[in-house]
Amino acid sequence: MKLHIEFTRQPVVPPVAVLASKEIGAQAEFSGIVRELENGRGISGLFYEAHEPMARKELEKIFTGISSAHPFEAAWLIHRLGFVPVGEVSLFIRVQSQHRQAALQMIATLIDRLKADVPVWKSAARS
Repeated sequence: MKLHIEFTRQPVVPPVAVLASKEIGAQAEFSGIVRELENGRGISGLFYEAHEPMARKELEKIFTGISSAHPFEAAWLIHRLGFVPVGEVSLFIRVQSQHRQAALQMIATLIDRLKADVPVWKSAARS
C-alpha cells in the first residue's frame, strides 16, 4: 500500500497519475472546491489550519483502518492550509485499487472520517 499525505499553502496541483501496479483496475479522484456561500452567507474564501503532525498521524491511522473494508494499492491526499479563495481546491484525493467500488467507497469513507476525526479547522473569510 502506497500512501502520500501532503499539507500545502500553495494551490493544489494533483500529481501525475502513475499506476502503482499492473493490478490497478480503477482510479478515482475527488477535489473539494471552496464555494461562494458558507451557511448561506457570501464569503471570499476559507482559512484552513491544522496540527500537521497529529493530522498526518490520524490520516495514516484512518487509511490503515478502512483499507480492510476498501482495499487500495495507492492513495494521495493533499490538503491546503491558509487562505483558499472561492473556486480553488482545498482537498484533493486520488485512490487506486483493483476495483472501482473499493476506490469510490474509500474516498467517501475517508472524507467523512477526515471531517470528523482529523485536526483540521476552517473558518470563513466574509466578502
